[in-house]
Amino acid sequence: MERITTVAALREVVDAARCSGKSVGLVPTMGALHSGHISLVERCVAENDVTVVSVFVNPTQFNDKRDLELYPRTPEEDCAMLEKAGCTYVFTPSVEEVYPEPDTRVFELGTVAEVMEGRFRPGHFNGVAQIVSKLFAMVSPHRAYFGEKDFQQIAVIRTMAAQLQFDIDIIACPIVREADGLALSSRNTRLTPEQRRNAPRIAETLFKSRTFAESHTVEETIRYVVDTINTVPEMRVEYYEIVDGNTLLPVENWQDSSYIVGCITVYNGEVRLIDNITYCRP
Repeated sequence: MERITTVAALREVVDAARCSGKSVGLVPTMGALHSGHISLVERCVAENDVTVVSVFVNPTQFNDKRDLELYPRTPEEDCAMLEKAGCTYVFTPSVEEVYPEPDTRVFELGTVAEVMEGRFRPGHFNGVAQIVSKLFAMVSPHRAYFGEKDFQQIAVIRTMAAQLQFDIDIIACPIVREADGLALSSRNTRLTPEQRRNAPRIAETLFKSRTFAESHTVEETIRYVVDTINTVPEMRVEYYEIVDGNTLLPVENWQDSSYIVGCITVYNGEVRLIDNITYCRP
C-alpha cells in the first residue's frame, strides 16, 4: 500500500492504472476507521484492480465547529487497517491540499438534501457534495462505495453525480453492526461506558418497530419509536421519519410506497448517532 498526500501524485497513479486497463474503486472516509469502513474497502478490493481510500476530515460538511474539533482522528491505526484490507493507495491530504482556495460552489440538490439531516444540519450536504465531487474529479473511479448507515447521504451523492455527469457506479453497502445491534460509527468512541451500554436500544427499538408497524399506522409507529427511545437515560430523539426510500419524502400510509425506510437521529449525551431500518423494499 502506498500513502499519498498530494492531488498531483494521486492523479498520476490513478491515470496510469486506467491507461493500463485497470478498474479503479474509491472509498471516501473521514478516518477513525472501524469494521464498517473495512467492509467497504474489502468489497472495493474484490471488485476492482485498484482501490483508493481517502482519509480526510472534511471541514465544509460540519456546521458545528465543536463537532469538527472533537471528531476522532487515528491516522496511523487507519493506515494499518487499510493495508491489511488490501488497499492500494490511501490518500491523506491536508485541508490546504484539498481546498487551496475556498470552495464557494452551492449545489441545488433538491428535496433529498432538504429533509431530515438537511433540516437539522444546514449546509452539511452542500459540504458533502463539495468534497465528494472533488474526490470523484481527482480519482475518476469506475465505482465508489458508501455505507447505508448514511442513507440520506447516498441519495445526495447520487443526485450530485447525476448533475455533474460523473460516469461512476455508486455502490451502497449494508450497515455493519456490533453484536448488540449498534450501528458502527466513528462517533461511538466518544460514548461513555454507560452511554455505550444504552446505545443498542436505538437499533433494538427500530427492529421491534417492524413488528409494531404490522398492526399500526405510520404515525403510531413513529410515536412508538420516539417515545421508547426517549425513555432511555441521556437519550433524546432529534427526529424519526418514515420516508419513501427513493425520494426521501415522508409517507403517511404503508401503502404509499413499495420502498419505505425509517431514518433516525438520536443524541446520546452530546454524541449524535444515526441509524435506519427498511420496512419494505421492492
